[in-house]
Amino acid sequence: MWVQRLIELTGWEPLGIPGDWAAIEGELSVPLPEDYKKLYEAFGGGVFSDSLHFLARGEGDSFDLMTQWRAWLSADQDSKYGTVSAVDPHAIYPPGGKGLVPWGTTEWADGYFWLVDAEHPGEYPVLARSDDGDTWHRYDMSTSEFLYRILADTDFEPFGIARYDLGTTFEPAPGTPYSRRQH
Repeated sequence: MWVQRLIELTGWEPLGIPGDWAAIEGELSVPLPEDYKKLYEAFGGGVFSDSLHFLARGEGDSFDLMTQWRAWLSADQDSKYGTVSAVDPHAIYPPGGKGLVPWGTTEWADGYFWLVDAEHPGEYPVLARSDDGDTWHRYDMSTSEFLYRILADTDFEPFGIARYDLGTTFEPAPGTPYSRRQH
């Protein structure tokens, strides 16, 4: 339902991108949210409203979910940083464990994550951090509902961008086969 609402809101024509979910979920040791898979298949990675970066798939790409997760995990587990995490008081999700998986950012340094717990697959609250880096907000809603509210709900504080009248567009990640597509 929310994925379809995003498609209608942006005027986007779904791409139908196939995902290698077995490989991705195998590396993570946990299934990804079903609505995220539908978002990925419809949009791929890219930018909503010229400001919200949505991670999907594109190995080696700055919009690739797995590349970004691996980079965050590597930094989080690097002993030269001690026990400090870029997502304090949380940690980045290690396969089979509990932690955060990044799936989006904004031009203003807001960060969007799922709180993933391998012992509770199927539960994916959205944790969002504003640009101040200290305040975390938990949303017990799907990824697509969260995105929709950011783009369309002028009262969705503190992350809603609808109040800035940036439009509701989507642009595929640069360098992907979909970036030259007419929409």
